[in-house]
This record gives sequence, C-alpha cells and structure tokens, in this order.
Amino acid sequence: MKLDITVSQGRVADKVSGVNEGAARIGRALERRYGATGQFIGRAALPARDDWRVSLSQARNTLDGLSSAIAASVAAGNLPVMVANTCAASLASLPIAAREYPDAVVLWIDAHGDFNTPATTDTGYLGGMVLSAACGLWDSGHGAGLRSENVVLIGARDIDQAEGELLQDACVRVIPPKEVTPETVMAAIAGARVWIHLDWDALEPGFVPADYKVPGGMTPAQLRVIFEAIPSAQLAGIELAEFQAGTDDEADERAVSIILDTIAPLLERGRDGAVRA
Repeated sequence: MKLDITVSQGRVADKVSGVNEGAARIGRALERRYGATGQFIGRAALPARDDWRVSLSQARNTLDGLSSAIAASVAAGNLPVMVANTCAASLASLPIAAREYPDAVVLWIDAHGDFNTPATTDTGYLGGMVLSAACGLWDSGHGAGLRSENVVLIGARDIDQAEGELLQDACVRVIPPKEVTPETVMAAIAGARVWIHLDWDALEPGFVPADYKVPGGMTPAQLRVIFEAIPSAQLAGIELAEFQAGTDDEADERAVSIILDTIAPLLERGRDGAVRA
C-alpha cells in the first residue's frame, strides 16, 4: 500500500518550541526511508500557552489542510501517515477516520487521556480535549463521529479525576503501561480495522523527547512488538505526535532513529505480513 505522509507545520496549540521542528524531522526521515514525498501543511507560528479558543481559531487553516490531505489519502486507497507537532492536530484526522472506517478501533497511545472538555479542563489546553471532541462531547468545528466505545487508551497514566469519569461514562477502554502486551491489545482490537495515534510521551522519559515527562511509561521495544502483532490488512491510518526536537542534532537524530525503528513493523511488511525490517 502506498504511504501518504502529511506533516503538520502550522501551530496547532503548540506550547513549546521544538515540536514543529520535531514533526518536520520525522517527516523528512520518512521521506528518505520510504521514498515518498510528504505534504507539509501550514505556516509556523510562535508557541504560546493560550486558551483553547485562541489556539483553535489560530489553527483553523492548518486543520482544514490536514483534513483535506487525510481525506484524499483514504479516498485514494493509500495509507495516511500524519506527523503532527501536537495531538490537537487529530481534530482534523479523527473525524475522517470515523467517517471512512466507522467500525475501526482507535488506539490512542498516550500518557494522557486527552478527554477533557471545555467544561472540565483546568488548563484550557486544546490538546487535552481532542479525543473528546472527536467523540462528540463538545464541538470543535472540525467534525466528530468517533464512537467512544471504539477507543482504546494505551499506556495512559496521567488522567484527571473529571476526565476519568468522562472516560468511564463513555466506555473508553484503558490499558495501563504494565498491562500493554500484544495479547491485551489484540483482544481489544478483536479483528477490526485500526487507526493508531502515538504521542511520544507514552514512552518512559529518556527515549524520545516530549514536552510532558510522565514516569512509568512504555519502552520502544514494548511498542514495537505490539505493532508487529497488528496485521497489515487491518491498518487504516497512523498518527505520530509531540516529538520535541532540541538544539543537539545528534540527540535529535538518535530520537528519530528510535521512532523509525519503533514504527517499522507497521510500514515494512511483505505481502505475507512478515516484517522486513
């Protein structure tokens, strides 16, 4: 299946510098490794710690561009791979996934639930409300339609009390890091198509730099064996978010190498499903 690489480069609630460059680095690395040409969407803007209403308005053009690119990829029968500066970019992609694959399971691999709403958030951060918007708990203006019972949180361990109640009421399944195995994940998928969202803070701090550092996370090897277990025929889309590049090129390249190696089982399979690299 052809890869369609889409890279978010406009500010989508970016709070810190480096996440835009981090997305660009991953996008360019994917281009080199897989011989694909990526679509880089949006114009960079300075990071800010602003209210979700401000950042949502600022991100509109970027989100619309990402949505169009993902929709075109799915319509062409290709595999969309979105590389995002922040998880909030999924406001653009998840409604497409819900529309085109209504029975698909969304594996939301993240240290957080991202299931707050404007009524429950105590930070006002847009990225902490993206999954709930896709499930229709509030209106982002970019669509919804994702069935919450089809969402599985993988590796989540930093969930607000009010957010936890919303997750429970919405029947979102949560698999904490210590319980994340190929067996538990495949049982949750149960033969459905799979849309994967991966925020690098799901990992134990120290592997891939991310804005949030939440101890008790997974390892790249732990994620890789899960990805090896997912049949390629079931894979519908991939999202990678929140790699925070720094000022040390060697350190950034090491992180990119970890990223590419971790997701390789999803992208490098022969027709028989065997992992080639």
